[in-house]
Amino acid sequence: MKSLYLLFLLCCFSCYESSRNCKDFKTGKFRSEVVIDGVVYKSTFRRTEEFQIEVYNAKIDSAKVRWVNDCEVVFKTINPKSMADKKDIHLKILTTTDSSYTFEYSYVGETRKQKGIAYKVD
Repeated sequence: MKSLYLLFLLCCFSCYESSRNCKDFKTGKFRSEVVIDGVVYKSTFRRTEEFQIEVYNAKIDSAKVRWVNDCEVVFKTINPKSMADKKDIHLKILTTTDSSYTFEYSYVGETRKQKGIAYKVD
């Protein structure tokens, strides 16, 4: 009886797996929200196969896009203006819905990660 109960629990947990349709978010127009220290930062961006162009506080930031796999991408700033801008950013899509994705990101090589959500606009 114990083994039957254990098998039932194992089946329940293994059958529950959220799907990620990361390919749906490789290109397009998006708006994103990131909360850092209780402050919400909002931006809009357009991503193509090669580039991501982001607008934040009326400033435009452009980066080259390199997909590591379907759910992970590395951004390299095209015209860095500071030492921080020279660092590549690694973003990982954690979950997806039909119109949004939750992500975490950090500078490449750093362990501190931030989380956010992006919504597909078109």
